[in-house]
Amino acid sequence: MITMLDVARRAGVSKATVSRVLAGRGYVSKTVRDKVMSAVEEMDYRPNLLARNLATRRSQSIGLMVPNTLYNGPFFSELLYQVATLTEQLGSQLVLADGKHTAEQERQAINFLIDSRCDALILYPRTLSVEEIDELIPTISQPLLVLNRRLKKFPHYAVCADHENDTFQAVSYLISQGHRDIAFIKGLSGSHTGLSRLNGYLAALEKHDIAPQPALLLEGGWTNESGRLAAVELLQRRVAFSAIVASNDDMAIGAICALNAAGLSVPKDVSLLSFDDIPVAAFLTPALTTVRVPVDKMVSSAMMQLAKMLDGEQVGPLALMPGELIRRQSVGLGPSPLKG
Repeated sequence: MITMLDVARRAGVSKATVSRVLAGRGYVSKTVRDKVMSAVEEMDYRPNLLARNLATRRSQSIGLMVPNTLYNGPFFSELLYQVATLTEQLGSQLVLADGKHTAEQERQAINFLIDSRCDALILYPRTLSVEEIDELIPTISQPLLVLNRRLKKFPHYAVCADHENDTFQAVSYLISQGHRDIAFIKGLSGSHTGLSRLNGYLAALEKHDIAPQPALLLEGGWTNESGRLAAVELLQRRVAFSAIVASNDDMAIGAICALNAAGLSVPKDVSLLSFDDIPVAAFLTPALTTVRVPVDKMVSSAMMQLAKMLDGEQVGPLALMPGELIRRQSVGLGPSPLKG
């Protein structure tokens, strides 16, 4: 019977390389891949999938845990598309587990993926804290990556966008356009992303010697309606402001509705800046100035890291991934332009 080792000898490569080519996992040059596939064809090698799974203890599946608070937004669609596409490229199936609403439910979803014998796990926690995740990791034997969190004990198991610096740069851009009284609509309480963006907003004000005003801080909940209600409350406070930063595009859209209903025009009366660059952002009137979060790069980096772990390679921490400020029509000049 022809074995994988026989194929490796014919192709002049290692058995591990043949395994990666046949599994569609890892990164192999086209030249090497062609050699392996030629050897497979010449020797009529047919790998036994069940035997390979038993030998390698792999199920050819990757598990993704996400809380269902993400399901209704375009961010989830982009995340799921990227993970599914790259999972397919690795020759694996995607198993989705619902983390629902609480930390305990997120743990249950993770346990479901472990019990399903997924080869690797991708976690997008919403309620589990960094400390809880750091405690959980040593108890899991499968390789795993945590999206959108910065871990303290296991930084090489995490990939995260640079939300705080992205917000710092975005608010600094508003200040450079002459805005000083800048309102901020926060994300959900307890959200890592929401807290990071709030910290970036406050850091930008401090950098430019602008005192933060509690009256300009509004509670939000990531939804259109929460953004609308936040803008309504801001108007009712009768405090001066020339710009609003919303922690995501959905809340910015809601804020536009409230401003329009009050007879205010964007950006003539109020400038508006937000985050995520959802598909509709470019087609609004005015088109939204927003920070594009690198979801594709985050997921790609996570999958590359997992592929290396599955191949037994040592991996190092991944750098924070910067977003990109997309300048459109929703930001205009403020009342205090910088003098050159």
